[in-house]
Parts: sequence; structure tokens; C-alpha cells
Amino acid sequence: MRHGNVHSADNWRDLLDPVIARYAGRKLRGRFFRADAAYASPAVYARLEEAGYFYAIRLPANAVLREKIAHRLTRPVGRPSLTKVNRFYEDFHYRALSWEEERRVIAKIEGHPGELFPPVGFIVTNLPMEPDWVVRFYNQRGTAEQHIKEGKYAFRWTRLSCKRFRDNEVRLQLHALAYNLTTFLNCIDLPEEMAVWSLTSLQLKLIKIGARVVRHARAITFQLAEVAVTGAMVRAILASIRRLRAPPSCV
Repeated sequence: MRHGNVHSADNWRDLLDPVIARYAGRKLRGRFFRADAAYASPAVYARLEEAGYFYAIRLPANAVLREKIAHRLTRPVGRPSLTKVNRFYEDFHYRALSWEEERRVIAKIEGHPGELFPPVGFIVTNLPMEPDWVVRFYNQRGTAEQHIKEGKYAFRWTRLSCKRFRDNEVRLQLHALAYNLTTFLNCIDLPEEMAVWSLTSLQLKLIKIGARVVRHARAITFQLAEVAVTGAMVRAILASIRRLRAPPSCV
């Protein structure tokens, strides 16, 4: 954890180097890194290149980059309105004043009907693939951000109101443990009706649901309402959990 008034990529090396070290000895087909514009730093590029990583990082726009794609930003005479989405890619090499060498930059220009100016995005990369492939690879960042958003909504892991960093770190680790346990539950062979449930739905409909405990002479019965989760669904979940149990040892 860190103070809230620092740059998003502050102490990036403390975050990145342990990850690079963790995968250094593994035989992988490729090592890839993608990040938003907060990590658009020549020191980050150089560290990834030194470690043999492919990367795609969002690059903040500037006048020089826009000049590179100026021919794509002009509209025909009469400025006819668009009737469909027009998507273009530009692939060029660029070197900022703080860079020791030039690097590949991909620009995505996407014009939409009803919009006066097309949105433009720049990505700095060392990937050798076609521009549209690199853009699709970068856009997969959104999936990771959705998982982070689920953690915020389902577990409120941003509620760190303790006065000391150490206490807040413990709270965040507990939130992360709860998140991982729920994600594990979501990864087992759930019934088809529950396969598309979010973590919030699993939490509210399966874990936090009220129940009545009835104690008998030889058994304890949990009585749950079938409003959200039916008996068949509960039995299927329990069967999936049992299948995860390791087979008995033959000692």
C-alpha cells in the first residue's frame, strides 16, 4: 500500500521486479505485459525489454503523435456525416525526447456516426503482430479491470479506514482472500443457471442467504428458501465440491 497523493506508477519497480523474477525460470511460450498510460515511461520499456517481455502500453497523446496521423483526422469536402463506424490503424516509429531510442507506436482512429471528431488512442509496443491484433491484446485489460470492479462492489475492499498502513494491509489481504475463495467457487462446475452469476450475485444469493437450522437426534438440517437457489442447485454445488476432494491414499 502507499499514500494516495502519489503517481499511479510510483515505485513501479517494486511491483514489477518480483513478478519478473517469479516467471524468470519457467518455460513459457511468451511473456506479455500490458498497462495503461500511467506506465508510459522509458524506464518501464527498458526494464521489460531487458527481461524479454512483449508489451503494449497506452501512450498519452501529444502534438507530435497527432501530427503523425493528421491525414486520418481530416474529413472530405462538405464534411458528410458518417453512416457507419470507420476504424483505421496507423503504424509508425516514434522517439520522445526522454527516450534513448525510437519505438513502435500504433494509433487507432475510430469514427462513429454523429461524432464530429474521431477518438484516437496510441499504444507503444514491441510486439511484431499486426496493429489490429495489438489493439485487441491491449483492450483485454478491460477484463482485468472488471474483476477489480467486482472486488470493489462485492467485498468493498477499498474501505480501508484504519489509521495505520499495517492495519489496512491486513484488511486488504482478508478482502483478497475472500475474493479468491469466491472466485474459486465460481470456477467449479456450477449449475448452468449460476454459471453467469457475478461475485455479488453468488455472495447475496448463495452465501449470505438466510437459513433455519433444525437439530435432530442424528442429523442437523439447514432449511433454505428456494427463491434464489433451488435444492437441486445446492446439491449440484455440493457434488462439485466433493469431486474436488483428493482421492484416499493407499498407505
